Amino acid sequence: MKISIDQLKKLPVFGIAGNFAEHLRQAGEDGDFVNVITEEKNAPKGIFPIYLPQHSTFLGTFPLSHTHIDADFSAPVNLHMEPEMCVLFNVDYTDEQVKSLEPLAFSVFNDCSIRKPNANKISEKKNWGLACTGIGREWIEIDQFQTGGVLDHIHIASYLCRNGEVIQYGVDSPVIGYQYFYSKLLNWMIKTFNSQNNFGPLEYLQHYLLQLKQPKQFIISLGATRYTEFGETGFLKPEDKIGIFVYDARKADEADIEDFFTTEEPADNFLAGVALMQSIRQIK
Repeated sequence: MKISIDQLKKLPVFGIAGNFAEHLRQAGEDGDFVNVITEEKNAPKGIFPIYLPQHSTFLGTFPLSHTHIDADFSAPVNLHMEPEMCVLFNVDYTDEQVKSLEPLAFSVFNDCSIRKPNANKISEKKNWGLACTGIGREWIEIDQFQTGGVLDHIHIASYLCRNGEVIQYGVDSPVIGYQYFYSKLLNWMIKTFNSQNNFGPLEYLQHYLLQLKQPKQFIISLGATRYTEFGETGFLKPEDKIGIFVYDARKADEADIEDFFTTEEPADNFLAGVALMQSIRQIK
């Protein structure tokens, strides 16, 4: 299935912080959450807004792109690819509370981030303008959000091409390796949307949902994989080409994914899942 740009512009987008082990430390963001207390040691740290349609702040700027990332490199900037899987949810409410989340389909996501020391909120690192984040054109319907479905076999892989050299950027990771997934993740997200307050790097989510008149659908990016040794400090540069893939490990392996990226085939030709191919551009 596909979701058009016009449809995407109507859908709020949120992200989950700290749902893959070690990612926040590698990203240099673990210190941001030092005062955030979670119920379990390995629980995600919270949910943050990436895009809120027609919002009066910077969060109202539509950041999603299928083909490119635009940034201002005229001053030093630490720009990180963040390879993720995102999910489209139906949302049901009781009064002012999220009652249930129904996973409908998944795609590939690049929660591309500027590493800003001392940023007040994590969202400030996520939405800095048009075409600053990536999302796949294609979506795969979710048969069941529990063990035994297609998601048991989905992996996330990512690569960068610079000056003709292809480099693995994130560690190839099965999505069942998310620290919270399936029913545990759904329950945590519902609770977090209903209870997260404006604290530290996090924001008051229920307030946003009420401002948006309780949207019936939204997209949530589930968290970035761990970086390879290169990816941890290999910040993006103009003219880099990047590829992120959510793929069925029964249909392809790591070598197949790297070959597909190396040959620069169009993302639409990727048959093992969903591909996101983006170029990094200097804003003029």
